[in-house]
Amino acid sequence: MSPELMSIIMFACLLIVLFSGLPIAFSMGGLAVIFGYLFWGPQCFYMFASKTYGLMDNYILVAAPLFIFMAMMVERSGIADDLYHAMHVWFGPLRGGLAIATILVCTVFAATTGIIGASVVSMGLLALPAMLKRGYQPELSTGTICAGGTLGILIPPSLMLVVYGAYVGISVGDLFAAAILPGLLLSGLYIIYVGVLCHIRPDIGPPLPVEERKLGLKQKLALGAKSIVPPLFLILAVLGTILFGIATPTEAAGVGALGSIILVACYGKLSWSVLKETCYRTLRVTSMVVFLVIGASAFTSVFLGVGGGKSVENLLSGLQIGPIGILAIMMFVLFILGMFIDWLAILLIIIPVFIPVANKLGFDPLWFALLICVNLQMSFLTPPFGYALFYLKGCAPPNVTLAHIYRGIIPFVILQMVGLLLCIIFPEIILWLPNKLMK
Repeated sequence: MSPELMSIIMFACLLIVLFSGLPIAFSMGGLAVIFGYLFWGPQCFYMFASKTYGLMDNYILVAAPLFIFMAMMVERSGIADDLYHAMHVWFGPLRGGLAIATILVCTVFAATTGIIGASVVSMGLLALPAMLKRGYQPELSTGTICAGGTLGILIPPSLMLVVYGAYVGISVGDLFAAAILPGLLLSGLYIIYVGVLCHIRPDIGPPLPVEERKLGLKQKLALGAKSIVPPLFLILAVLGTILFGIATPTEAAGVGALGSIILVACYGKLSWSVLKETCYRTLRVTSMVVFLVIGASAFTSVFLGVGGGKSVENLLSGLQIGPIGILAIMMFVLFILGMFIDWLAILLIIIPVFIPVANKLGFDPLWFALLICVNLQMSFLTPPFGYALFYLKGCAPPNVTLAHIYRGIIPFVILQMVGLLLCIIFPEIILWLPNKLMK
């Protein structure tokens, strides 16, 4: 059987099992065993064992459970409550001020968690009722929360960047540095959009009533300082130690985990039950990630071994559309897959196929890595299976429907496309900070 035909059969079988609703990790692992045995015989099991041991022996992946633990503890600390209250006071008097405050809180929260579930659920419980109570349009409110919440998967410390770096062999510190400006760019685009829209249509994002603007400047400053110092402490403990070369990402993750415990203790919420529940939740999420990595690694090893990667490389390279045209096709494929498949599965399946093509075309590995990660951020918003949509629906008031959420995210998906396009046109958005730090 030719490599091209074998590749098509493998990929078709993968799509069938994924859309059938079977667990992704075991679907990919099962297909790897079947096709590996058919192609190589019993010796394929030695390859699977070797690949699995190599993944388990990867020092960088130790950062994943530590960052997950940090996110779970921060969620318990109450930082989001204080931060949103302060931003509410500062930006509430502006048109669309509560939506802008929500985006800013999500941006700061993203830099202390790295997981979108915590941001979306926290803002869904805090910001959504507050905005709806003050006459904000449901679509604007839900779109703002979903879009702001997804920043957590891009702005460091991001679990996506940790997995990418460990899987490909790119420095996680460089990935973290490269992701900061694209993350802030998207946050800025959201804020500009909300500000302009609410200026044109003040009825969908009215300012706070005068009677709710009671605090003076000194009180606002004190409230702002009190709410911003704890998350800044954690951000500096993690990102600062990485970017300034004080610690490796894995060591910084340990510092962040310890810092999150200290924060929860300072807020008076540290107890044995909280610590135990956080450890259990961390174990569940980490186990899911590890099983996915093992299953996807086995599948991609067989796929590449039968010549699938080379077939895709030859197909893309043979298209007479130039490097930018091939890049556009790869980004389009990622966007479509993001509508139906989990980001981690996409990352682990697509990376081994696309990276050889990108290297052959002369793309900067760090720039291409961030284009993939910015693109995959859209997968959390795009229907029918965007995770952020269901996170928010699960904690939203009954009068907020899934239709409100679907309509609300459309402008923000377009803004994410604009952000991705800007990163393609102006590579320095991604590369400037890593280059400065390396100098």
